[in-house]
Amino acid sequence: MKNSVLWIGLMLVVMCGMLAACGRTADREMVQVQEAGKETKDNFQETMIYISGTENERKDGTDSPSAEALPSQMQPGQADGLNNRGEAVLNPGAIAEQIFEIELSEYKGMVCFTPFAPGGGEETFHMEITQNENLLASIPGYVPEWLAGETFTCLDAVAFYDVNFDGNTDIVLIETYGKTSFAVVYYGFAQDAEEYERYFAPQSQLSEALSRQLKDVSVPGIRDWISGGKKNGEFSSFQEAYQAVGKLCQLESGGERTYDLIYFNDDDIPELVVDTAGYFLSLYTYADGRVYPLIDQWGYGAMGNAGYTYSPRKNSMRSDNADFAGAIVYTTYMTMGKDYTLDEVVQITSYYFDDVNGNGMPDDEEIASVGRYGVHYIQGKEVSEEECAAYDLGEYQFMGGRMPFEELERKLKE
Repeated sequence: MKNSVLWIGLMLVVMCGMLAACGRTADREMVQVQEAGKETKDNFQETMIYISGTENERKDGTDSPSAEALPSQMQPGQADGLNNRGEAVLNPGAIAEQIFEIELSEYKGMVCFTPFAPGGGEETFHMEITQNENLLASIPGYVPEWLAGETFTCLDAVAFYDVNFDGNTDIVLIETYGKTSFAVVYYGFAQDAEEYERYFAPQSQLSEALSRQLKDVSVPGIRDWISGGKKNGEFSSFQEAYQAVGKLCQLESGGERTYDLIYFNDDDIPELVVDTAGYFLSLYTYADGRVYPLIDQWGYGAMGNAGYTYSPRKNSMRSDNADFAGAIVYTTYMTMGKDYTLDEVVQITSYYFDDVNGNGMPDDEEIASVGRYGVHYIQGKEVSEEECAAYDLGEYQFMGGRMPFEELERKLKE
């Protein structure tokens, strides 16, 4: 009991100090609003916490933004972690009022998010995600170049939600350096395979565009600007959803992306193509108020992939990847599944040289056979050209951007 009282007292001291550092009073009101997600992949509750007070002012006399958070479940003001016995652990430099025990889509179970301010043994602002005393991720802080000479003042807000409509939880921060507040968006990436680690990456161009364009640099301000305040699953039409996706892509790219509306399957709702010409391609579909990324920035234009093609209204996409200047070609056919993902139908491996020694590459003595020989395999079994042709639905068209964002907006309003 005595240890609990001492710990609570210590936490109050730290929290009051952090509040004072940001020009906030310790007297605050918390309001929580919870909404259950509709889909399994995005089934995380969102909680909004406001820290309010009549004396919330910065040193320059302007109003300080409310501290907002949008995590699934949280306990604000905790210590920066729980050990495996459920005991609170306090580390120097932790910003106590912005510490949350939360569920993120990138991890299984509850994790603890802890931001650290400079000082107290910490040289720069950064964040950590821990679980049962294990460090899952260390996330460096990001400061735009135009504020590189300023010093850290405070962390105004933390939010956790899917900013870019890919089903992963992202992190949004509102920070103040000197007397200037700005937004930083970190995209979350799940572990797709054993060789890829979960991580959070700062989106510098998006963050700086939001910070410069928004009059209200806050989490609600960001959502209002991109999607009219709606989260994925709340859109009333594909037009509204694709408008939000397009606005986000414009901010991400500095307006360099192009767009198209195509009919990938046989329904009456078009799919949205987002193209960074010669580099990356994305494809979105819409259903029941939600936008789904069928393709999320797949590379092309290099490494043997000239681009992606589709057969209009036949729910079929084809991708050709070439190795050794076309001596080996991997042709993959994909289709949109019931969960709004692109699922592989088949991959055909074609050897256009005589691989005499069976090492899977054209050697010097085999170069002369390139283009004069052809054999096809599916899952290691040799197949005929007729068997390969059975997967080709015909009339494939190149998938790419054909219009700027302004034209897309006009088409969405038609």
